[in-house]
Amino acid sequence: MTPEGFAFSFSETGFVARPSGALYWPQKRTLVVSDLHLGKSTRYARQRHILLPPYEIEETLNRLEREISLLSPETVISLGDSFDDHTAISEIGAPHLARLDRLTRQHDWIWITGNHDPNSQALPFGGVVRHDVGTRPIFRHIKGDGPDVSGHLHPVYPLAGRRFRSFVVTDHHLIMPAFGSYTGGLSLSDPAFQGWTSSGRALLCGEAVFEVPLP
Repeated sequence: MTPEGFAFSFSETGFVARPSGALYWPQKRTLVVSDLHLGKSTRYARQRHILLPPYEIEETLNRLEREISLLSPETVISLGDSFDDHTAISEIGAPHLARLDRLTRQHDWIWITGNHDPNSQALPFGGVVRHDVGTRPIFRHIKGDGPDVSGHLHPVYPLAGRRFRSFVVTDHHLIMPAFGSYTGGLSLSDPAFQGWTSSGRALLCGEAVFEVPLP
């Protein structure tokens, strides 16, 4: 356990869980993030007439750029729900679009489709769109038969009055925390985690990453 991350093995593959909620695969020089939900504040304003501070894209991209700067990955995988809905992409301002375009053209960038993402593969920036990628483990948005690395559930672990974004690691599934600044979380006591997390561990993202048993 170090501020640089928590090294562990899943599906006979070595990964590093980062305090930011990103996952690094050193052997392949691949950085994985999940559930950015870019444009959530604009969707809330448009659909719910709720005004949130419009800084979530800036903050999420700042954190993403920081991870890329520290790790210098060759490949970046965004593991689904990268955007809050199809309209949110058109509402992203020109400066943020320029940042996304620069990032996605400097690296081999894979956009995994999620349930919030647009169906169209035409994006106003770089990268390729895939339903999933890899074989063992397979990288997808929603867990399947496994072994797989997925997101979607936004796991959080309540502990000592705080809610820690958390990786969930079992024999067959590695669930990533949400990376987006405004993305909510689902407690690991929620029924969605029952039945398949009877054995495993949680890696909590604080100032450093630390391991606790699953509840």
